[in-house]
Amino acid sequence: MTVALLLMAAYVLDRMVGDPRSLPHPVVLMGKAITALERLIRRFVRQPRSLKRAGVLLPLLVAGGSWLLTAALLWLLSGISPWLALAAEAWLISTTIAAKGLKDAGMAVYVELRKGDLPAARQALGMIVGRDTASLDSPEIVRGTVETVAENIVDAIISPLFYALLGGAPLAMAYRAVNTLDSMVGYKNDKYRDLGWASARLDDVANYIPARMTALLLTLCAGLLRLDWRRCWRTVRRDARLHPSPNSGYPESAVAGALGIRLGGVNIYHGVASFRAYMGDPLRSLEPEDIIITSRMMLLSSSMFVVLCAALAFIGTGG
Repeated sequence: MTVALLLMAAYVLDRMVGDPRSLPHPVVLMGKAITALERLIRRFVRQPRSLKRAGVLLPLLVAGGSWLLTAALLWLLSGISPWLALAAEAWLISTTIAAKGLKDAGMAVYVELRKGDLPAARQALGMIVGRDTASLDSPEIVRGTVETVAENIVDAIISPLFYALLGGAPLAMAYRAVNTLDSMVGYKNDKYRDLGWASARLDDVANYIPARMTALLLTLCAGLLRLDWRRCWRTVRRDARLHPSPNSGYPESAVAGALGIRLGGVNIYHGVASFRAYMGDPLRSLEPEDIIITSRMMLLSSSMFVVLCAALAFIGTGG
């Protein structure tokens, strides 16, 4: 019962408040710790083979440390007041979720597109993607936004809630540390190929089950929102595995199938073209309203997952 209430409280807190800049955010601290550890490792380790070994150390220290510090904090607070510990745990779990932030980021792009201000829309998209946005037209801006919102349904909502269900705030915080590591050092380039390989692999493993659960949830959402849920599921089965990521293709292909659009194609990163496998069929051109529909699918699927997690937690504790 306590776990069920914690998950619902954390989700509602994120939907209402999000991540206020006035409050310290654990991910910022994780980022600083990762940067400091990377500098320390590179100071003493230079050989590729040794960097690969050190790469295993990064997630152990950062994810393990995040779990340990969170568990220790909650233990200390429980000694003061059990209610204080519960409130802190709900807040900590909420910091691992970003439903409100994801919606707001998508809407920031949508508003500029509706105004016809392409430079502002490109700038808004550039805040949430790594690709070059300076020369994108409206359909490509929509594609980038839809892909980002869809992909982050897993990373920013479903996965942290999944691990919070299994292990409370400590495990949710450990997952967020793994995800932060992947975003900072998990690149497959010359700089991070050796040091970041373990972080990238661990993130793939951590998101494996949540990504596939997300595809199922989005298929259900497609039906509830009167979209084409059959095409949604067919597209997942056909296209999800074509994505270079073992997990991102599941939410992206689900959204593409439900909306009857095609995602993927050529992206430019620091002036270098990179082709991503196509997801879905181009039954129509991309429109700004696709951002709205994707956000609705994101919010509905996350709400459904919270209810499912709460029900499982309630049943697991014997009601």
